[in-house]
Amino acid sequence: MVPTSYYLTLSAILFSLGVVGVITKRNPIQIFMCIELMLNAANLTFIAIGHHLGQMNGQIYTIFSLAVAAAEVSVGLGIIITIFRSRETINVDEVNILKS
Repeated sequence: MVPTSYYLTLSAILFSLGVVGVITKRNPIQIFMCIELMLNAANLTFIAIGHHLGQMNGQIYTIFSLAVAAAEVSVGLGIIITIFRSRETINVDEVNILKS
């Protein structure tokens, strides 16, 4: 039996790596991957705490979170494709949509 603290430590490490990736990366696809890493770290926490308490709530929250993450990625990739078609770049430093 693996202690719950190991899962929570792994979750904290994964979440921290995701935050560092979001801050340092310039490619929006890599940024989305880091956001997904952060969401999966939160899901791991939900499942670990649910298992520790002997309840199924953590798994239910994780299923809903994965559904929301899938919708977020599909909308985000659609936006990235639209920006690439209009600006011919997806570098987040070079794209200024609010400027005319």
